[in-house]
Amino acid sequence: MSDNEVKPRLVRCPGCGGDSVYASSNPYRPFCSERCKNLDIGAWAAEHFRVPAEAPPDEQPFGDPRLQ
Repeated sequence: MSDNEVKPRLVRCPGCGGDSVYASSNPYRPFCSERCKNLDIGAWAAEHFRVPAEAPPDEQPFGDPRLQ
């Protein structure tokens, strides 16, 4: 490897966990393949990546509780 040659950066594919080249030569980056990219976008579209919400607190009556 010459001094001006850059070693490709390998990252973990978010889809399968395998190695993925993170460079402009990989059109699916950060995914390793079109398959992993499509699986991820499908899961996103089906709302599988939602953040769990806290349950709202029980409703508290407003004002003086003796008046209800």
